[in-house]
Amino acid sequence: MIRIDNLGKRFGELEVLKGVSTTISKGEVISIIGPSGCGKSTLLRCLNLLEQPTAGRIFVDDVELTQSSDVPALRQRMNMVFQNFNLFAHFTVLENLTLGPVKLLKKSPAEAEERARALLHMVGLADRADHLPHELSGGQKQRVAIARCLAMDPEVMLLDEPTSALDPTMVSEVLAVIRNLAKRGLTMLIVTHEMDFARDVSSRVFYMDEGRIYEEGPPGQIFDHPQRDRTKAFIHRIRTFQAVIDSPNVDIFALHADIGRFCDKHLLPPKAKHNAELLVEELIQILMPDLMAGKALGLTIDYSESKRQLILSLELPPGVGNPLVAEDEFAELSLRLINNLADSTGCETLDSGALKIEIRIKQA
Repeated sequence: MIRIDNLGKRFGELEVLKGVSTTISKGEVISIIGPSGCGKSTLLRCLNLLEQPTAGRIFVDDVELTQSSDVPALRQRMNMVFQNFNLFAHFTVLENLTLGPVKLLKKSPAEAEERARALLHMVGLADRADHLPHELSGGQKQRVAIARCLAMDPEVMLLDEPTSALDPTMVSEVLAVIRNLAKRGLTMLIVTHEMDFARDVSSRVFYMDEGRIYEEGPPGQIFDHPQRDRTKAFIHRIRTFQAVIDSPNVDIFALHADIGRFCDKHLLPPKAKHNAELLVEELIQILMPDLMAGKALGLTIDYSESKRQLILSLELPPGVGNPLVAEDEFAELSLRLINNLADSTGCETLDSGALKIEIRIKQA
C-alpha cells in the first residue's frame, strides 16, 4: 500500500532522515519507537507532505506522492492525529468533525453530522457533541481528534505520539480507542513511547536511530529478542530506572517523582508505584548511617514486560550491612514494612565484595 524509497529530509545542515526505505501493507499497524530526535515524527510528517522530503520517493498504491499535482487529495487518504490535538477552539466538537467532510469531501451537512455522531459514539463521546474543546479533558480532546481524522475516511492514519501530552490517568482511554481501530483493520503508523501498547497493538515495530530504521520486526522480536546492539540498549534503558544515592540529604520527594514517572510510563498500577516509593524510602532510612559515612548506594528498578514484574535492586559497597537483616527495633519495624511491600527478597555478594539486594515489588 505504501512504499518508501531512500527518503531523506534536511533542515539546513541538519540531516534528520537518512535514506529511509520500507513497505507497509494494507491493514498493518506499525509502531515507531526510538530515542528523541531520531526522526520518528519527521517521517510521519513527510509521509503526508506536511514536510517536503529533500530526497527519495513515497508511493501510495503505486502513485508517487512526492510528484503528485493533487497533494490535498492524496493527503486525505493519509490523515494525521497530532500530539497536541489541534482542535478548532471556537467550534463545538460536532463542528470540528463536520467541517472537513463538508468543505473537502463535499458531503452534505446532514450526512456529515450523521457520520460525526456515529464516530463520537464509537470513541465514547456521544454526549459531548455540543461542547467546546476547553470544556473537555486532555484524553477527551484526543479522542475527538481521532474521530475528526476518521471523519475524513482515511485509508491510512498517522498518529504522532497521541498520548504524550496527556496526564497518565487519561492515557488508557485514548489507547483503548486506538486498539479498537487496529482490530477493525485500519492501516496505522503510530509514533509512541508506550511500549506495552506498541507490543500489544502492532503487527510490526520500527526502531529508529539516527534518522534510519535501524531494526524492524514483529513486537516479540523487537521487545524480547532484539538483534542489533542499539536496539538492545534502547529496550533495556526504557525498562530501567537508575539512581545513585550518595548523600544523607537526598531529596526524597524528587526521587519519588522520578520513580512515579517511570511507573506511569509503563502504565503500572498505582499500588505498584506506591509500593516502590515506600520501599525506597524505608531502605534509605535503614541505610542512613552509611550515607552519613560517605557511602554511595546504587538503586535500580527494572520492569519486565514479558513477566509483568517490577524488581528493585540495591547495590551496596563493601562494608555496608545487609538492610534485610534487623539489628535493632527500628530496623525490625522497617523490615516488617518492606516484607509487606515485597513478593520476595534476596541478597548476594558480588565478586567485588559489594552486596546486591533484590526485591520483587508487589503490584496489587
